[in-house]
Amino acid sequence: MTVVRYEPWALLNRLHRELDQTFDTVARDATWSPAVDVHEEAERFVVRADLPGVKPADIEITADKGVLTLRGTRNFEQKSAEGKYSRVERVSGKFTRSFTLPENVQADAIKASFKDGVLELTIPKVAKVEPRRIEVQAA
Repeated sequence: MTVVRYEPWALLNRLHRELDQTFDTVARDATWSPAVDVHEEAERFVVRADLPGVKPADIEITADKGVLTLRGTRNFEQKSAEGKYSRVERVSGKFTRSFTLPENVQADAIKASFKDGVLELTIPKVAKVEPRRIEVQAA
């Protein structure tokens, strides 16, 4: 008589390993989302986005219908080492971030600068219209 060892979790463990291998490939090419800070000053809004490894030519900024959108691509060189262990944690791929602009901004006057991997957008505010008093003239 042959004794067969019963392992109730063997099939589940095999499925787990196969899913890990599948999603490991997908994770390397996954989209990512850069960290963004938004700061309001008296006369403007300042948006700073961390974009390490992104070239300025790969960044697209649009302001349309009250929505500011940052799009771009970060690509890393893919090296293949046959039969050697490697670990890839840096994510490459496309990114998109969108922000609703308040009504008191001049969307046509947005300025962008890029230095040391940080994109800085300056969004000027519209000059605040002060209410004026209208005097009634006696006839």
